[in-house]
Amino acid sequence: MKKVIGIGGVFFKSSNPDKLKEWYKENLGFDIDPYGTIFQWNDSDNNTNNNYTIWSPFSSETKYFEPSEKEFMINFVVSDIQSLVTELKSAGVSILDEIATYEYGKFVHIMDIDGNKLELWEPSK
Repeated sequence: MKKVIGIGGVFFKSSNPDKLKEWYKENLGFDIDPYGTIFQWNDSDNNTNNNYTIWSPFSSETKYFEPSEKEFMINFVVSDIQSLVTELKSAGVSILDEIATYEYGKFVHIMDIDGNKLELWEPSK
């Protein structure tokens, strides 16, 4: 089973996320929205399946990355979050919350062995 099929997002702390987003817009041409910017891509196994990766600066005061003390969090796109969580639990991986479902997909957070909080995301079909 393919576990991770792509990077869904790169999230990091910034002392001034709005100013940073504006810098990236002006200097690198990012199409900015309130969250950051979206890069679209196709799954190599299915060229008709449009996916995206989000680049998003967060306030340096955010609690969203906790319990990690790192300045970043990576979101990985997965194809079967329920099976993967079951497998991760069996392997002793630290699962931080229950799978949450939203209109744009299912999410769960885990910790790696270096103390990095990772977000797993199964996009809605």
